[in-house]
Amino acid sequence: MTDRKNDPETGTMLQPKYDSNGLVTAVVTDDSSGELLMLAHMNAEALQLTQDSGVAHFYSRSRQCLWKKGETSGNILSVTEMRIDCDQDALWIKAVPAGPACHTGQTSCFYRKIVAGKLEPVA
Repeated sequence: MTDRKNDPETGTMLQPKYDSNGLVTAVVTDDSSGELLMLAHMNAEALQLTQDSGVAHFYSRSRQCLWKKGETSGNILSVTEMRIDCDQDALWIKAVPAGPACHTGQTSCFYRKIVAGKLEPVA
């Protein structure tokens, strides 16, 4: 008999499938509006810190270091729910933002749309 709780696709065990750099993709949405706020990456430490603290932590690929979202700006993301996809290689984080999610000061990192090959602000 197979132990179904250990099956990554149907079981109850959290077994993130990290990529070759030790990262898993995380999308963050606003818990109340559902708006897509940002996309980032987590390593095992960031995922554990997020679970333990209830505040989103990520791994910066450009700076090659762990970071707590809002650590310097105060615009933290208080996590209300975390989900993982069927093969455990992507996370969906629902959060309450304490301010703009984007480092540019925009509510969302997705504040521009592509129209005819150019970028336009989202109204």
